[in-house]
Amino acid sequence: MERIIIKTQTARSEILIGENWESVDGMLPGSGVVIITDDNVLDIYGDRFPQFPVFSIAPGERSKMFEVIELLAEKLLSAGIDRTGFILAIGGGVVCDVAGFLASIYLRGIRCAYVSSTLLSQVDASTGGKNGINLGNTKNVLGNFRQPEFVICDPSMLHTLPDEEFFSGLAELIKTAIIGNERLFEMIERNHEGILRRDTELLSLMIGMSVNFKASVVSEDEKESGLRRILNFGHTYGHAIEISGLARHGFAVASGMEIATSFSLLKGLISEREASRIRDLLNQFNLLREYNIPDYQIEQLILHDKKKTGTDLHFIFVNGIGKAVVEKIPVAEVLSFYKYYKSGKQIT
Repeated sequence: MERIIIKTQTARSEILIGENWESVDGMLPGSGVVIITDDNVLDIYGDRFPQFPVFSIAPGERSKMFEVIELLAEKLLSAGIDRTGFILAIGGGVVCDVAGFLASIYLRGIRCAYVSSTLLSQVDASTGGKNGINLGNTKNVLGNFRQPEFVICDPSMLHTLPDEEFFSGLAELIKTAIIGNERLFEMIERNHEGILRRDTELLSLMIGMSVNFKASVVSEDEKESGLRRILNFGHTYGHAIEISGLARHGFAVASGMEIATSFSLLKGLISEREASRIRDLLNQFNLLREYNIPDYQIEQLILHDKKKTGTDLHFIFVNGIGKAVVEKIPVAEVLSFYKYYKSGKQIT
């Protein structure tokens, strides 16, 4: 088991990688605990949950809405949860987002922790303290920063994931490798079969590498005012693809990374060889799916991007495998490149 500590100016969070998720029972207060999960996780693991009240939400993005937060808050009140209360999330990124957001605003904030059950959540969503819910078609526009007390990442839980969910998470693992760890990128390239088998030891090692990188970024920039922006590599175009309903999060981000890589190539920030390695790795795991978003629609979606400031946007480019750079560029340039890319022109 690997223990990774995130320390910020206001909080301390422990990420436990390889820990048996059922050991969470011994980490909780004796009373005042509620568990938030989703219906799928409840069906698979519910009979082994700690003996506390369980509130289950529908799986997927449809639960990342304020109406769900309001309903859960009413349930906390009915359960008698006061300021000494504790929320334990058991689930993937949506469950952790919802639970973390609720914990941050209920009675002006109560304690929380996560058992992260998906690869997407283990490598990205449950680490770093970002909590967000959607407003209409705009992703994560309502949110805040609040670190969970601890996060358990048990790779054995990944064996129960549907293939689409597993590979969606793999895209975020590859993202971390592209922007911050060339050794992790090479490890993913070399271990195709082990990843497909969901080898627990291999996944523990790679999840640990990903979380260590993210922890170093978050510890330096908790509230995304600088360095932490690099974690959004592929997300500007990816979120637009996802919100259009054309792909789930990881696959949408994979396509967003391909576009951002081509944009980086056009700007001379990455070599053709490295760009090809990135595309080949995404294709190796069948992460690039067909999509076609009309120009007017991509424009409207990107105009709502949280990284936009006025007429500019903080865009993340790859500056060689294992490195990323943030540039503030006009939104018009982001839109123009999408049209250029979509036209199918060969970039050299």
